Amino acid sequence: MKKLLILSVLLLMMVGIGVRAQEPVTLTIESWRNDDLTIWSDTIIPAFEAQNPGIKVVFAPTAPTEYNAALNAKLEGGTAGDLITCRPFDVSLGLFQNGNLASLNDLPGMENFGDVAKSAWITDDGSDVFCVPMASVIHGFMYNVDMFDENGWAVPATESEFLTLLQTIKDAGIAPLVMGTADQWESATMGYQNIGPNYWQGEAGRLGLIDGSAKYNEGGFLAAWEALAKWTPFLPDGYQAQKYPDSQNMFALGLGAIYPAGSWDISTFNAQADFTLGAFKPPVPDGQSECFISDHTDIAMGMNAASPNAEAARTFLEWMTTAEFATLYANALPGFFPLADVEITLEDPVAQQFLDWRSECSSTIRSAYQILSRGEPNNENDLWAASAKLLNGEYTPQEAGDFVQGGLESWYTP
Repeated sequence: MKKLLILSVLLLMMVGIGVRAQEPVTLTIESWRNDDLTIWSDTIIPAFEAQNPGIKVVFAPTAPTEYNAALNAKLEGGTAGDLITCRPFDVSLGLFQNGNLASLNDLPGMENFGDVAKSAWITDDGSDVFCVPMASVIHGFMYNVDMFDENGWAVPATESEFLTLLQTIKDAGIAPLVMGTADQWESATMGYQNIGPNYWQGEAGRLGLIDGSAKYNEGGFLAAWEALAKWTPFLPDGYQAQKYPDSQNMFALGLGAIYPAGSWDISTFNAQADFTLGAFKPPVPDGQSECFISDHTDIAMGMNAASPNAEAARTFLEWMTTAEFATLYANALPGFFPLADVEITLEDPVAQQFLDWRSECSSTIRSAYQILSRGEPNNENDLWAASAKLLNGEYTPQEAGDFVQGGLESWYTP
């Protein structure tokens, strides 16, 4: 009887263990993108769970302004989720250096990402990549297709064609370029960093700033200031007081022809504009055949180095390197483009126009974001101020370049 009782207890224990073993592992994702909650819960997570029934995923975002502090507190307290949504560059690099993010060098699928894609989530010496790149935003120009068709205007390919078109639009009594300088950042982000890569030759120029072989006040970087200064006559009346939301509203209402753009605005104009939206890439300098685009790294996903569910977390991250994830994410968020070198097709025609530029041009990222904005004065903030002052007529191109280069050289040694 004793033997039978012991055997029964053992069998019950084994059954219990078996039930527990079949219970799915639950992964929690930390993120600042609280506006993406339904996209993850309704589209992305169900697709993953359908293929991985032993893993459940919970998307648990924090408000963007609270994310960094909240995440650091959770990491210090040992309560952070298994998967960490990574902001670009130094914030995530700091998490890796502090031992909070695991190295992903050996993760299958990482070979799908090139150097530009990984640039925001890799150590300075290139030895460790610690987040799977998810998406970038691309710069160019959006335009009112209906207005172009009605007036017989053609999309420009070169700088001279661009300037001629702007003058033609102005002569027709329409605002050619819908952008203001009041908030400063648009002047640099949608102005200087938009057209600049064609002048400083993309990654060659950007990396030249880091190693000291290039400067903001000479060569291609100075040529970009000179090109940007030519926009001033074509900005709206009162542009010096015009803020970013003002520009969005003005273009959406059909009160201007061309909008210097970041691709994240596609959804905004899809919802607000009642005209056909189109996009064209930054015109190249006359006589130049090769083109470059700002394809700026924006968001990635890493693994909490202390996660108790490392194997399941790596399974999820490996899935994020695939064409399936890239297609789901890009179509759920038009204007945020997957960074994996995989074949995808987008449902949004304007987003597809932006994406097609990758096969036509070489990609680079904004010049100040890697390494160069770690000191004071901040290189990115200097670019904002200089670009706005240039467009306002307060700086010449040379003065703008001298201001930004002087600020960088005051603390940075290549």
